[in-house]
Amino acid sequence: MSAATAAPLHLLALNPALDRGALARDFAVNQRLQIRDVLEPEAARELRKILAQHTPWGLAWSAGNDGPHGRRPDEIAALPAAERQRIAQNVADAAQRGDYAFSFARYPILDAYLGRWAPDSAHDILLEHINDQPFLDLIRSVTGITELIKADAQATLFAPSQFLGLHSDSHVGEGWRIAYVLSLAPDDWKPDWGGYLNFLDDDGDIIVGYRPRFNSLSLFAVPQPHLVSYVPPFAPVGRLSITGWFRDR
Repeated sequence: MSAATAAPLHLLALNPALDRGALARDFAVNQRLQIRDVLEPEAARELRKILAQHTPWGLAWSAGNDGPHGRRPDEIAALPAAERQRIAQNVADAAQRGDYAFSFARYPILDAYLGRWAPDSAHDILLEHINDQPFLDLIRSVTGITELIKADAQATLFAPSQFLGLHSDSHVGEGWRIAYVLSLAPDDWKPDWGGYLNFLDDDGDIIVGYRPRFNSLSLFAVPQPHLVSYVPPFAPVGRLSITGWFRDR
């Protein structure tokens, strides 16, 4: 088949070698797991290209009682440098006090889809693929939650000096059941670069941490205490991913 007539790439083309039974058994133990090589390599590479080269990044942040906030790319670009510095300092001060805080680049895929920011864009298509039966069926079979009917999505980029503080995703009343992180970070992401999805026990000890491996899908039932660890200033690249929640309503 020629390039001109080739079928369009499915952005969430699943790896046919996934052992769903084994994955379901692993998930049942602690209500979380990381699935490696979840997509066909070509699909994963295309998704990373979309995030790295074709995503207009805004900013999400929270600093204790000040937030959460989300700003579109044009709004962030219009902010004076002094205001951006003030935001960064407020986030740092809140984290230093031990208050809930976070800062990361963000493109709200669901908001963009509903608001028709860029109709028929790759981001719109991705959201439709997340909510299509093949991907939903994978999540249902692994988690055992057959009531899952839809998911939202956002693209996230944790650049150097960004992080997501400890929280539990307790929005059960909104139908949140399963949180997900589809990692599209560089293949050779180093542990020293941070950006780990860490789960903590009641004593504050890390009981498991997932490296942001390229083409991996982390799933966990909510609520569970977790965080995304600080990406240090010397990290040469950012942590790219698609994140959100699967819902039963």
